[in-house]
Order: sequence, then C-alpha cells, then structure tokens
Amino acid sequence: QVQLVESGGGLVQAGGSLRLSCAASERTFNNYAMGWFRQAPGKEREFVATISWSGGSTYYADSVKGRFTISRDMVKNTVYLQMNSLKPEDTAVYYCASTTTFRTTPRKDEYRYWGQGTQVTVSS
Repeated sequence: QVQLVESGGGLVQAGGSLRLSCAASERTFNNYAMGWFRQAPGKEREFVATISWSGGSTYYADSVKGRFTISRDMVKNTVYLQMNSLKPEDTAVYYCASTTTFRTTPRKDEYRYWGQGTQVTVSS
C-alpha cells in the first residue's frame, strides 16, 4: 500500500525553526514531484512548496519564500521541509503529497497521494 508518513511537527516560538520529514513507502516516489501543503483551522488547504523528481527544481508560495526550504533524499525516499523564522500565521496541519509526474506544480488537484498530516503550532 502506498504511504506517505510525515513527522517533525510540534510547538515552537515565533522566530524558531522546525524540520518536517515525509517518508515514502516505495522507491517509485523518487520518480515524482513532491509537495507540501498546509491547512489552518477554518481555512482551505494551501500550497507551500514543491520539488521536482530530481530535486533540481523547486517552487514556493510567496508567504514562505526565503524562510522555508524543500529538499529530498533519494536514498532515504524522504522529502524534507526546513522551516525557519516561523511566524504564528504558519500554524497549521502540514501535509506531504506526491504527484505522478516529474515536474513541480502548486496545484492541489495534481497531487494523487497524501500523508496524514503533522501539526505545527507557532506561539507568539
């Protein structure tokens, strides 16, 4: 069964850092572009960052550009989201997702597989 499992969420003060991890159950995911999304209470799930299958191309939402970095480790079948200079408005459940194509995309409907989410809470 195809699975994406996130970890690394938690409670952090504003200005702090967290690194989220997303472990894929199959090496097949190394062929696909991956992404991170987030959903705050009462809001729609929104795009955060995406990375191409090779890791050579990345794309970020304006709200996180310069603060967050997406990367991937092909050996470990894992995608990471390094989050620095966190703000209270970054508080949300963060989801890892996989497309079935090689190129980056911010479109939620182009992601086929989703993890269960990990909570990130930033206190002021």
